[in-house]
Amino acid sequence: MLKGIRCETAKCPVEKRQRNLAPGMHGWRRGRVSEYGVRLREKQKVKRYYGLLERQFMRYFHKAERLRGNTGETLLQLLERRLDNVVYKLNFAPSRKAARQLIAHGHIYLNGRKVDISDYTINIGDKITIKGSEKSAKRIKQQLDSNPNFTTQGWLQLDRTKPAATIVALPTRDDVQIPVEEQLVVEFCSR
Repeated sequence: MLKGIRCETAKCPVEKRQRNLAPGMHGWRRGRVSEYGVRLREKQKVKRYYGLLERQFMRYFHKAERLRGNTGETLLQLLERRLDNVVYKLNFAPSRKAARQLIAHGHIYLNGRKVDISDYTINIGDKITIKGSEKSAKRIKQQLDSNPNFTTQGWLQLDRTKPAATIVALPTRDDVQIPVEEQLVVEFCSR
């Protein structure tokens, strides 16, 4: 409250000093990042992008390790197939947290059944619809109308009139939009 009008813009001298610093009390001390630090940062980036806690993330990592193929790509594919992420990618919600809330409140149906578990893993052929109530339809229609130029990814097929969606394929590495090196994440988690 004591800051002037100038501090609400980008020219604020009070906050300008702290923008280029790392978080924490000693953010001004920037040393060379170790190899451990680089790998940890990549893992944290993935966790924060999908909004996961450590135990959830490690559960997905161990599941990806057991599956065939490249562990890093499989991990990202599993994370992309989470129901909250799919609802967000379909533009039913403005953020992943909002998508989790939609799911938890029972607005989302999967193959005709109510699903209130946001980390449910979807498969090819699954149909995502919304609850038949007017409140659910209004909320999701409003979100879809707020971004008319939105296009879904190739592995999702959206019908804006109902609104409903179908999973037509599994996501590939190209569908994952975060700039992350999954090999560093695998190296960190498998040590």
